Amino acid sequence: MGGLTVYEKLKKLLPNENYIYFGDLKNSPYGEKTKDQLIEYARNIFEFFMKKEVKAVVMACNTTSAIAYETLKTEFDIKIYPIVQSCANVLSLMEIERLGVFATPVTINSHIYAREIHKYNEDMQIFEIACPEWVKIVESGEEHYDSTIDVVKKYLDKMMENNPQKIVLGCTHYPYLRNVLVDVIGKDIFIDPSIIFSNYIKYDLQANNLLNPSKQIGEEEFYVSANPLDFKNAAEMFYELKEEPKLSDLIHI
Repeated sequence: MGGLTVYEKLKKLLPNENYIYFGDLKNSPYGEKTKDQLIEYARNIFEFFMKKEVKAVVMACNTTSAIAYETLKTEFDIKIYPIVQSCANVLSLMEIERLGVFATPVTINSHIYAREIHKYNEDMQIFEIACPEWVKIVESGEEHYDSTIDVVKKYLDKMMENNPQKIVLGCTHYPYLRNVLVDVIGKDIFIDPSIIFSNYIKYDLQANNLLNPSKQIGEEEFYVSANPLDFKNAAEMFYELKEEPKLSDLIHI
């Protein structure tokens, strides 16, 4: 569901493209799944997209980008945009020495942000902290509860011991905690990768002559692996769906 944060920005940048969105509610959350599980989930979704004859796939999930991308890029002959790898080059160019990263346990344990950024900038220090509770907090709409603020403060206090100049919100759900984070720390030093990512995709599609030449507003289709009504209701905090998504029966997932 968090991928809708990327989709919302991409839709504004490229309104003439046709979009197919897949939300894997059956297997979410991804943040604590095994590597083999994540690769299998992502592979099934890619096969679904191939049947839809898409021209490119956006991996709007930090966790699957960290774990599944390297495998999938060898299996599918299609343009793929993984959020972490696509943003790393831009982040590496920032004029800072100390960068924090909040993300899910799987993403943090993979050290994908540090590894990818260091391909371009070996000198930048990366401080990574996993926040396993944050996805559930956002999806349940509990970001302003006193108990939530205590949880957020716990991780933020730990991160600030490293004195980061900027902090990446390395899960598509986490930007919805930005106001809470800013209130706790008293300043806004947070980076939403979906903004960087969406601009990167637009530039790359244009550079590869893959933009839709149509001047018409593009179509959009939403699919889920389970609970379409739950998805539509919960999605309202990210993006307003015009109708309930379709329950996919085209793949085994």
